[in-house]
Amino acid sequence: MGLPWQQGPLAREAAGKSSILSVNVGMPKDVAWNGKTVFTGIWKYPVDGPAMVRRLNIDGDGQGDKGGHGGEQRAVMVYQLESYQYWQEYFGRDDFSFGQFGENFTVAGMPDDEVCIGDRYRIGAAEFEVTQPRVTCYRVGLRMGEPELPSLLVAHHRPGFYLRVITEGEVQAGDQIVKTRTGPNALSVAAVDALLYLPDRDPEVLRRATEIPALSPGWQTSFRDLLETSSENEPSWPGFRPLQVTNVVAENSMVSSIYLSAPDGTPLPAAQAGQYLTLKIADPDIRVPVRSYSLSSAPGSDGYRISVKHEPYGVVSGYLTTKLRPGTVVEAAAPRGDFVLGTATGPALLISAGIGLTPVLAMLHQLASVRSTREVWWIHSARGPQEHALAAEARELLALLPNAREHIYYSGTTGRLTKDKLLELALPAEASAYICGPASFMADMREALIAAELEPDRIHTELFGALPPINPGIAGQVSRPPHQPPGPPGTGRMVTFARSGISTPFAKTTLLELAEACDVPTRWSCRTGVCHTCVTPVLSGQVTYSPTPLEPAAEGEALICCARPTSDIVLDM
Repeated sequence: MGLPWQQGPLAREAAGKSSILSVNVGMPKDVAWNGKTVFTGIWKYPVDGPAMVRRLNIDGDGQGDKGGHGGEQRAVMVYQLESYQYWQEYFGRDDFSFGQFGENFTVAGMPDDEVCIGDRYRIGAAEFEVTQPRVTCYRVGLRMGEPELPSLLVAHHRPGFYLRVITEGEVQAGDQIVKTRTGPNALSVAAVDALLYLPDRDPEVLRRATEIPALSPGWQTSFRDLLETSSENEPSWPGFRPLQVTNVVAENSMVSSIYLSAPDGTPLPAAQAGQYLTLKIADPDIRVPVRSYSLSSAPGSDGYRISVKHEPYGVVSGYLTTKLRPGTVVEAAAPRGDFVLGTATGPALLISAGIGLTPVLAMLHQLASVRSTREVWWIHSARGPQEHALAAEARELLALLPNAREHIYYSGTTGRLTKDKLLELALPAEASAYICGPASFMADMREALIAAELEPDRIHTELFGALPPINPGIAGQVSRPPHQPPGPPGTGRMVTFARSGISTPFAKTTLLELAEACDVPTRWSCRTGVCHTCVTPVLSGQVTYSPTPLEPAAEGEALICCARPTSDIVLDM
């Protein structure tokens, strides 16, 4: 059986012209997938007669995941007959029907390597502008029954693209597609798609892409991030290396500072203010001996300092604060983390609660070391003076800053720091904020700062637990504490999820699937090694891939959606 549209008048009319072959719509629905429920609108079906195209959608159409699909920049999805024919031959299939790739417009002509971002087209009574390639997502593979399709769409330069609606109007099958304007900078859909997802990108082309007004804001941000990427945040050494304890200082009854240096006495690589150190403890009684702690020392010191609170049931924190002695050797991964003091020159808000003061204390050290003239707000909340660790050190540093302000809140006397109390301070709206403390505290402070009219992208938080999940389209998710996977134990390499406190033998197809089985929060979108949403720091160990990612992860990272361990491995998740 051949493709139904390869015969008859539509095929003959399409020859040598660009035209609409089918207008397709569909409302989101729940679909069973891998033991989960996906809420998705990728099932699209042809419309009989004209369809009204509006600014955000076509009448009768909808999207399940508005984060990646739909909206003004992605109102209409386009895919080409020629690509249908290409994939029919590639997969050896003859069961395709219009709308099967999730597109709203099935078209003749308009190839991805010729249509450019910013091009405008008149179709029927409406006018459109090309805004971006298709978002690479697992759901097109789900719809087609071809799990690797998201990767293949990019690798074969056939992604399809989105349109923004310039003028609303009716469109129907048979309408001619008339180009009304050529976009500036002349970057094709296929070229822009490759620029984001494939290696060996040209910086100059990246700059050109950011200067295309029609390119959707999300893609522009991604390209700016790629331009700004540098090696300064890359780990200073691979895996774990030995560090020697030089001193252990009790800051109060609950917090001890641990000083670390290289066993041979050579200076350690400089860490950035706000980064953290991951330690691995060689103690057979500790089941998951990997924990991360913020550096509280001044950046550029020859050694490192962490300040650890002895949690009542914390096995590792108890070991570090009560059993470590000078001369003890621990294993440490290189300092890492993106919660670092930026280069802005405006006011800096350093906001913390409890032991969360450690990374912002390192930032305070950095500001004091250069006698910064920035307006610095030191805002801290603790239970009381006895629990306020490193208070004297912070005051000494603040005394070195000409424009520093200190606000301390003790829950036992003056009351804890709340959203309302933060708003009472009349903080400068042009400030950059750095927040560390319990998750609920950071959420409250972020909400208060947004209410104080700070830009959300100037508000930075540190989170030592697992990062919030990104699981697009999954419906009815229930958050559960990480645990050992169900069923018999695996027999593969040992996998440790450092942030989640889980170590378990590998027993799945990918590291992502193992994390999901353990209810470790996961972040993914394509599940085929394309989008890099799942990229995860590897603290130690090696992986192999299947399928092979289109662009490899950076050294010290892994794309867990298609990775399996070839050695015992520790992941920062």
